[in-house]
Amino acid sequence: MVKNSKNLNTSGFAPTAPYNALPALPGRQALETVPVLRKCVTASRALAGLKEAAHLIPNQDVLINSIPLREARDSSAIENIVTTNDTLFKYANIDPEKADDATKEALRYRTALMQGFKDVQQRPLSTSTAVLVCRAIKNVELDVRQVPGTALAHQPSGKVIYTPPEGQALLREKLTDWERFLHTEDDLDPIIRMAAAHYQFEAIHPFTDGNGRTGRVLNTLYLIDKKLLDLPILYLSRYINEHRSEYYDRLLAVTTSGAWESWLLYMLTAVEETSLWTTAKIRAVRDLMDGTVAYVSAASPKVYSRELVEVIFTQPYSRIADVVDAGIANRATASKYLKELAAKGLLEERKEGRENIYVNVRFLDLLTSDRNSFKKFS
Repeated sequence: MVKNSKNLNTSGFAPTAPYNALPALPGRQALETVPVLRKCVTASRALAGLKEAAHLIPNQDVLINSIPLREARDSSAIENIVTTNDTLFKYANIDPEKADDATKEALRYRTALMQGFKDVQQRPLSTSTAVLVCRAIKNVELDVRQVPGTALAHQPSGKVIYTPPEGQALLREKLTDWERFLHTEDDLDPIIRMAAAHYQFEAIHPFTDGNGRTGRVLNTLYLIDKKLLDLPILYLSRYINEHRSEYYDRLLAVTTSGAWESWLLYMLTAVEETSLWTTAKIRAVRDLMDGTVAYVSAASPKVYSRELVEVIFTQPYSRIADVVDAGIANRATASKYLKELAAKGLLEERKEGRENIYVNVRFLDLLTSDRNSFKKFS
């Protein structure tokens, strides 16, 4: 640690020196201020509503294949990895290797989220989970960093604003403390604990790259670990991306001045607003599915089956093979069914190479837009 530096503040933090003295997370009394507890009540209520809303969709693949892609796009955008929702949904199901590099990286975020989801169903969230997630995001066999020289700079000035701790042994020690905090059995609300732990993970900055995205995946996985969610559908990066400057400012303010309350209020607001928005999105998806069932059963009764409707809602882009794989029909009949739905205006037929792709345009528009409404059937 640098001593007597002119940029050393009262906390012992110097932006250009490795913050090896990063303190352990504070106890419950320091985190549970009155404003934080009040906000936690409304955030918890909204999150519980999201958990309940997920059960409105009988086929959970509809949610697992859709909401995490929105999260993947916005979490990647926070790191200036930019793709479009339409492109992301297209290549999630059709030839992902043909996508551009930014889309491939965003798709890896979705993969990482799903791998982490399976992991926390088998064991508590840990450093091993974080390594698994970051490896999937970066597509390399990385581990907790050993090399020095990592520093975070303000954009666009380039001025270093934070230098995380260095040394693999020290980083692992701090990650052990982070794990212990995650699973301490006291009355601290798990949402508050998630928010505090997110700061600590980002401050430890254990990997050479991918820390921000890994930390945001871990937020959702922790809530699943603590049974506050059943599925990885908390679209938290939507709020963070819309308030990106505040996100980084409040993270840094915890380091420089111990401003825990403002950071926790930011994250609790993010949980509340994101939960309410995602709940409304899920309800709209449910309404669209119900409307589609009614429309197809009336307009094409010989084609209609609930299973066919679920196929075209599992992904907005469907192929003949998807209908065949669902056991609904052979290839010739599956092609006939999809063409019939296209003729009725429900799907849009597109040519992708030598294959015909059928797009559920209402569903795609609902998933990719910020609106929670759709064009009614006529």
